[in-house]
Amino acid sequence: MTVPLVPRQVLFGNPERISPRISPDGTRLAWIAPDEGVLNVWVGNVGAALEVATAVTKDRDRGIRSYFWAHDNRHLLYVQDVGGDEDWHLIDVDLDTGATRDLTPYEGVQARVEDSDKRFPDTILVGLNRDNPQLHDVYRLDLPSGELEKIVENPGFIGFLADVDFNVRAGLAPLPDGGMVVMVRDTVDDEWRELLKYGQDDSLTTEPAAFTQDGAGIWMVSSVGANAGRLVKFDIATGETTVVAEDPQYDVAGVRLHPDTREPQAVTYVKERATYEILDPEIRDDVERLQALDPGDLTLTGHDDTDRTWLAAFMNDDGPVRYYAYDRDAKQATFLFEHQPALSQYELAKMEPFSYTARDGLTIHGYLTFPPGESRENLPTVLNVHGGPWARDTWGYNSEAQWLANRGYLCVQVNFRGSTGYGKDFVNAGDKEWGAKMHDDLLDGVDWVVAQGYADRTKVAIYGGSYGGYAALAGAAFTPDVFACAVDIVGPSNLETLIESIPPYWAPLIAQFHTRVGNPETEPDFLWARSPLSKAGDIRIPLLIAQGANDPRVKQAESEQIVAVLTEKGIDHEYMLFPDEGHGFAKPENRLTFYAGAERFLAKHLGGRFEA
Repeated sequence: MTVPLVPRQVLFGNPERISPRISPDGTRLAWIAPDEGVLNVWVGNVGAALEVATAVTKDRDRGIRSYFWAHDNRHLLYVQDVGGDEDWHLIDVDLDTGATRDLTPYEGVQARVEDSDKRFPDTILVGLNRDNPQLHDVYRLDLPSGELEKIVENPGFIGFLADVDFNVRAGLAPLPDGGMVVMVRDTVDDEWRELLKYGQDDSLTTEPAAFTQDGAGIWMVSSVGANAGRLVKFDIATGETTVVAEDPQYDVAGVRLHPDTREPQAVTYVKERATYEILDPEIRDDVERLQALDPGDLTLTGHDDTDRTWLAAFMNDDGPVRYYAYDRDAKQATFLFEHQPALSQYELAKMEPFSYTARDGLTIHGYLTFPPGESRENLPTVLNVHGGPWARDTWGYNSEAQWLANRGYLCVQVNFRGSTGYGKDFVNAGDKEWGAKMHDDLLDGVDWVVAQGYADRTKVAIYGGSYGGYAALAGAAFTPDVFACAVDIVGPSNLETLIESIPPYWAPLIAQFHTRVGNPETEPDFLWARSPLSKAGDIRIPLLIAQGANDPRVKQAESEQIVAVLTEKGIDHEYMLFPDEGHGFAKPENRLTFYAGAERFLAKHLGGRFEA
């Protein structure tokens, strides 16, 4: 290859700046950037040079990955865990005094932010599984004092909605058969009652989004009565449903509501790329002006409390994410920063949508990223399988796709059946198909790129994290003749032990695992047959396995048990255990260590390039 190597530090190290958030009063801008090598929140005045900003948080371990402004303009809040255990603590920093508080200082308890609202600037609604590890009760957090008051005892819900008066009046309750019930109450003193019940076939494509301004209705994304999730207005008193926006194939992926009237202004669909459907003419000109700024996919990431200043991000496939502030009154956009400017020094690859027909006739979509400047013939190839599996790959900048293409590989990303975004028929086609039709879709994708002449059939790796890690193990165990090597990151090896060891706060969703993956109590043989561990002794290709010791979702034992078999059988493998990580690698030093090992491993078995 003639293009220079993009350093791993540029691809996988800390970004220079990400996640801008404007203060509610519109006077200050915050963002995440490194401070002493660790990601922290910085704050500066709007319009001032970025260099005069101040780091207002002092995390020195895992870094801060998400945060938000309280509507009092004084506090910034973020969540942080210990070593990747996902027992999130809610922490705030007082910008007036610099004081930092752990607002939920409870060991083994997970905090969730349920809601914040500009009409209640001193209050945050917080979910805590303090009394029952399986269920999050709702607490009212008083920011000035830090006091927590329990206001909802969870009756078995996995989520809540508050109305405009900050009263919790809706919840989502799972059913034993995998279905769901939207529960409501007319006032906080009334009993909960059933509003809408739907089956498992709609459970991944239906969810309440927000109350209407008058509290008499709920905006929902719902596939009930349709294939794809539509934006609908559900009348609480009559049950009448009004369809607001829909696409026959693609689920509504995002909804923008007017911050005051709560009327829907736009929806997004993620097709080959993200697309907007404008519902409110008032914002059409603003969105179109923003879209004219950049060829990338636009995301509206925030606004001040007057909704006159917007923040926007543009995702391109071959360059850094670009952030802007937009003044709606002046119709003027101001460039803020790029997430990793150093990327612009290198020739990056384009990400190209593609599709093919699976062996049973289902249309499968995905993305190809070719090595830049190289012939598209007979390339060593990495099948990069997304996690979830109830998620999907999307178009845009992807550090792994760029890394693989830069090292000389064709990167293939497949949205196999069971992936979300393509309607309920497609996602439900993955039920009970782990290691079966879901895996066949991946194999059919390999066959397709080989048939086009793009890929060298003898040099194909399978790579992925979480479900993608499972797929990598399945590829090595079930279809070793297809792949030259496999890389598994926090992937389960035994579906029975995976389901039996889920975190307690996932227990209300256990029916989803039983009906979509399998039931250990009634189908142990089925689950064992779909588990890579059952065929671990048949593995004939080299494996790289990486695991976080504190992973609450896919426990360390999932990797240890298959590593034990590989060791006993003398099968070629490498094992990387990170003692201070969970489900993925948050710390840049760990990410860089992993990607160095994975890059060396792929170069050894596929022949691609390697940064020493």
